[in-house]
Amino acid sequence: MAKVTDKIIINGKTVKNRITMAPTVKFDFAGPDGMVTEKHISHYTERAEGGAGLICVEATAVTPDGRFAPNHLGLWEDAQTEGHKRIVDACHKNDVVVLIQLNHTGITANPMFGTIIGPSAVPTRSGELSKEMSKEEIRSMQESFVSAALRAKEAGYDGIQLHGCHGYLINQFISPKTNLRTDEYGENKALFAKEIIQEVRERCGKEFIISVRTPGAEPDVQHAINIAKEYVSAGCDYLQVSHGIDSFGVNLKAESEPYSDLCALGVNFHPEFKGTVPVSCVGGLMTPELIKYIIENDLADTVDLARSVLADPQFPNAVLTGSDYTKCYECRRCQYGPMTDHKCPADML
Repeated sequence: MAKVTDKIIINGKTVKNRITMAPTVKFDFAGPDGMVTEKHISHYTERAEGGAGLICVEATAVTPDGRFAPNHLGLWEDAQTEGHKRIVDACHKNDVVVLIQLNHTGITANPMFGTIIGPSAVPTRSGELSKEMSKEEIRSMQESFVSAALRAKEAGYDGIQLHGCHGYLINQFISPKTNLRTDEYGENKALFAKEIIQEVRERCGKEFIISVRTPGAEPDVQHAINIAKEYVSAGCDYLQVSHGIDSFGVNLKAESEPYSDLCALGVNFHPEFKGTVPVSCVGGLMTPELIKYIIENDLADTVDLARSVLADPQFPNAVLTGSDYTKCYECRRCQYGPMTDHKCPADML
C-alpha cells in the first residue's frame, strides 16, 4: 500500500512524496513584459519550503497574443528566462521537482492582443468568430511551444506541462465543439499536441519530463482516455487530469466516495495507465485525511493541490507530519483569482 510520504519516480526524477502543487495563475504578479517578479519568487519560495514533492508553475504564455491579460507570465522570448531561473533555484534548494505549464489561450484569448485564433472558426466570448488556423499557423504555434520548452530547460526546469485543459488551445483541438476541421488535425484531434510532445522530446532530451494536463472527459471519459493514450505514445511521462470544455456530468463515482466529481476524473484514468505513466487527480483536496485516502487506496499516483496550498504554504507538511494548518475557506472569490481585491481569510488569522 502506497503512502503519501512515499517517493515516486517520474522519468528518472525522484519526487520526494506524492503531493504536488497544481499550476495556479497569479493574476496580479506579472507585468506587460511577462517577466517573473519578486512576487513570483516569494510565492514559489514559500510553497517550495512547504513540503510538496513537485511544483508546477502557473500557466505561462508561449506567445504574447495567447495571454489572459497583460499581467500574464510569459516564456515567449529569451529575456524572460533569467527570472525563471530564480524560481527553479528556490524549488531545487528545497529538493522539489519543478515543471512549468506552457499555454496558449486560443479562442479564449484577450481581444486586446489582436486577432483571436483557434482550430476552427467558432464563436468567441465576444460573439465574434475566431480565425481558423492555417497549417502554417499551426506549425508556427507548435514551434512557439517547443521554443518555450527549450527556454524552460535553459532555466533549469525539470520539465514542462502542456496545458491541455480548461478550454485553452490544446483543449480546443481535442474538443468536437471547437475543432470542426476536416484535415488531419480534425481527423486525429490529438495530433496538434502529439507533434509538440514529439518535438519537445527530440529537442529537450529523453530525461526532460513532459507532462500534459488533460481533460478527464472530453467529450466523454473513454474518448478522453484514448486521447491521453496518444499523448503517452508520443512521449508524455505524466498525466495530470482535470476538466475540459464539456461538462463531465455525474455518475463518475459511487455516492459514498469522499472525493469530488472533478477528482474522480483522475481516479477513473488511473487504472488505464497503471504501470505506464503516473496519474494525478485534483479537485477539493482540502484535508490530510482525504489526500491520504486517495493515495493509500491506490486511486491516483499523486495529488494536485491548489487552494489548500494557496491558503497555507505549509499545508503539504501538515499532510506529511500531522502538524497544524490553516484551512482554505473555499471562498467564491479567491484572492488569487483574476481582478479581485478579495483578501484570503487565512491571511488574517
